[in-house]
Formats: sequence, structure tokens, C-alpha cells
Amino acid sequence: MSLQDAIAEVLLDETQIQTRVRQLAQQISEDYADQELVMICLLRGSVFFAIDLARQLPNRLLLDFMAISRFGDPRETAGVVRIIKDLEENITGKPALVVEDIVDTGLTLRYLLKNLEARNPQSLHVCTLLDKRARRIVELPLRYVGFEIPDKFVVGYGLDHKQLYRNLPFIATLKSPPSA
Repeated sequence: MSLQDAIAEVLLDETQIQTRVRQLAQQISEDYADQELVMICLLRGSVFFAIDLARQLPNRLLLDFMAISRFGDPRETAGVVRIIKDLEENITGKPALVVEDIVDTGLTLRYLLKNLEARNPQSLHVCTLLDKRARRIVELPLRYVGFEIPDKFVVGYGLDHKQLYRNLPFIATLKSPPSA
């Protein structure tokens, strides 16, 4: 079975995504004009989004990567977050932008933002491709949001199920979504 055969519904097609990426890049470019921005890409899900976004930015840009993992029951608020790969760039005194693929409960991102704030960046903002507000447990300051989506399990454009589907150029649901 091909990846395409497992798709139930395309929520956002490639054209919609790329149009919104260009719009977000325009906003970011204006907000950080004449500044050297540190873009923090969260591995692995946001790689496609972060790279497409970075290619649209005319600003001076430092691109760095972090990998984090959450342990425990994802439905519980007391999950433990661990940094698997930390930044190589020093963000002290620099504007920093966290690029995320999807924000749902907000718990992991809240932990990450507290960790990054302790490093004293000049500013710290979040750009997420997808906002799943229906699952939000903690409120977060999301400065740039690509799309708000319904409470459905989605894959594609970096988002995966068991490491598959990341390479799809669109965002879709699966015919057999994983159980929670």
C-alpha cells in the first residue's frame, strides 16, 4: 500500500501551505528587519516548514535545531520533557524564533519556552504551522500561526505516524487514525 492509499482527507493542500508560508515569511521579515534572527527548528516535525520558511526570508538568519522528547501519558499534564539535542548557537541577547510544526496541549512548548527564556534572548517568539486549539491545556503566546485545525490526527509536511508520511507535500488525515 502506498502512502497515498492511507489518506482519508487532505485538510491543507500544497498550494495552501506554500501560500501561507510566504505570508508568514513576509510578516517575520518585517518584524525582524535589520536584525540577525536565530530560527530554532524543532526536530523532526518542523523541518520541512522551517526550511521552506527560511528560504523565503531575506533577513540575516542563523538556523539551529533542537530535539525534545516527552515521556509519560500525553493526556496527563505532568509529562516529563527531555532535551535530546540542544542548540549550538548562543541566543543570549539575540532575537529567537521557535519554529514548531503543531501546537496542541502546549505543555511541551511551555517547557521549552521556559528553558529558552532562561538563556536571556533579546526576544523569544513562536511560529507554528498548525494550531490545534481544541486540545490546548496551557495558553501560550503564538505570534505567528499558519492554520488552526480541528482536533484530528494529521500527517504530512513533516508530521508523521510511526515516522511515515512526513514527506507528503500536504496535511491530511489517515483512513485508520491511531488510537489515543
